[in-house]
Amino acid sequence: MTDTHTLAPPDFAAARRHMIESQLRPSDVSDPVVIAAMAVARREDFVPAAQKPLAYIDRAVTLAEGRVLNPALSTGLMLTRAELSGNDKVLLIGAGTGYFAALLAGIVAHVVAVEDNHALVEHARAALASTANVSIIESPLQEGHAANAPYDLIIIDGAVQQVPDAIIAQLAEDGRLLAGVDENGVSRLAIGRRRAGAFALVPFADTDIAPLAAFARPKSYSF
Repeated sequence: MTDTHTLAPPDFAAARRHMIESQLRPSDVSDPVVIAAMAVARREDFVPAAQKPLAYIDRAVTLAEGRVLNPALSTGLMLTRAELSGNDKVLLIGAGTGYFAALLAGIVAHVVAVEDNHALVEHARAALASTANVSIIESPLQEGHAANAPYDLIIIDGAVQQVPDAIIAQLAEDGRLLAGVDENGVSRLAIGRRRAGAFALVPFADTDIAPLAAFARPKSYSF
């Protein structure tokens, strides 16, 4: 006897609503502009086909070669703290498959999204092909993209052990930089402003965000 039953396709719209109501709103992601962006962006379009059913889980989703799509909560918290303006020019470092860039694109003037993994770049370019205010740049993450500097906002979508001076120099005066920080294996979100040449990151939330190897401190050796 032939089994003719088939599984119903996932209801991604319902999963997106559940993400907002169960993951974001209870954890201080309540800015209506951020919520609206995350209600529209199809997170399932930014993960590999085999991972689509996991697109809205409350954990990171595996992409490729050690890279992940960070949990929606870390993304939402960063967007909420970023003080986004419709006139902002934003540098996004660690663009991955383009989800964070898609969220920013609906809020700010222009997004320069840098990614060093070719497969992820190709995915991002395909997913954002119709998004006119996003430029996907394939380049080393730790270099940023000085050609379009200065930026009102820089977001590093991952946990770092250090932020290179070359990236801080790409911030406009009073520009904001958000990143995860990796402190002995504990990840936190942090924000800093460039003022009179000075810059420091200040943690504001403990949450899961994957480390970016490009921003690890050089190992020291003893002899």
